[in-house]
Amino acid sequence: MKLALFDLDNTLLTGDSDFEWAQFLISKGVLDREVHEAKNQKFYDHYKAGTLDIHAFLDFQLAPLSRHAREELDAWHREFMATRIRPMMTATAQALVRRHLEAGDLCAIVTATNSFVTGPICREFGIEHLVATIPAQQDGRFTGKPRGTPAFKDGKIERVEAWLESLGLWWGAFETSHFYSDSHNDLPLLAKVSHPVAVDPDDTLRVQALASGWPVISLRG
Repeated sequence: MKLALFDLDNTLLTGDSDFEWAQFLISKGVLDREVHEAKNQKFYDHYKAGTLDIHAFLDFQLAPLSRHAREELDAWHREFMATRIRPMMTATAQALVRRHLEAGDLCAIVTATNSFVTGPICREFGIEHLVATIPAQQDGRFTGKPRGTPAFKDGKIERVEAWLESLGLWWGAFETSHFYSDSHNDLPLLAKVSHPVAVDPDDTLRVQALASGWPVISLRG
């Protein structure tokens, strides 16, 4: 058995679904442009720099979910998928996923972006398993807070291991394990798998990948 893990934002997608979700809500008038656009960009810049406070970011990103009914959120998400996400899904990325699925590998998207945003994207790629940050719910509504450890940096390893354990598996159950990512924030999980792959990497990850002899590929085609 082989394991194939995929980061989502700027890896399988040519952009960042978390950032785009906030921009989408701003464009709909759900969030105030003047207040939220600068904050959204600031958090994204901190993420790219490796200085993101994940809990402060989640307070910002999950709060809008708590202010609206799930039916309304789901309707917005369908529009978001059509206008923002599908244009960021390249044929090359879909072909990579398909090769692993057709080989019978156990596949999962592993992302810091919350599961409300990423669940439909995961299904669009045909991947059954999603390891993501979980937005807490109460009485059918989101609370605006995360549940459990965010799937970010070392938290990705913790969440992947919990998912594998739920399937009765562990790292040693696999002949090989791949993880595809663009970001230096994912260095902990990249170092954990047997076959790390840098995908259109940021500068820090590119340096690490070249120094370590990891493959560097592009899914932008």
